[in-house]
Amino acid sequence: MPAVEPFQTPRLAVSAAIFRDGKVLLVRRARPPGKGLHSLPGGRVEFGETMAHALHREVAEEAGLRIEIVGPAGWREVIPGESGHGHFVVMAFAARWVGGEPALSDELDGFSWAAPDLPDDLQVTEGLQDIIDSARLLVGGVSLGAHVAAD
Repeated sequence: MPAVEPFQTPRLAVSAAIFRDGKVLLVRRARPPGKGLHSLPGGRVEFGETMAHALHREVAEEAGLRIEIVGPAGWREVIPGESGHGHFVVMAFAARWVGGEPALSDELDGFSWAAPDLPDDLQVTEGLQDIIDSARLLVGGVSLGAHVAAD
């Protein structure tokens, strides 16, 4: 079987800063890219899928949670490096926990509900604190728009 060529265009992904009782859910990635780093749950948007649907699906599949999306909290790019993983544009959203309890999966080897001000020595994905800060403002009542409903 021939080697699979990495895709040559950026891929869209989504993530959620999920707040519950004043804390945000952090997950630790179990595989590349980001293996061992703390981040937010999320994943790829599939062709023909809205970002809202993808976010609800990814959070349910990856972390076992149901959420209410409050609004966009920022974005970041993951550019291919030495790991050879693809180029992703990750749209981050502020969300509130609605139900379910976090569960480990093949994508996550750890999770915690953490204070939104992350410790400086925590190994995190690039730009995570900025996304959490933006999301905290939205969840705290300073909203830029209406809630995003699930499809």
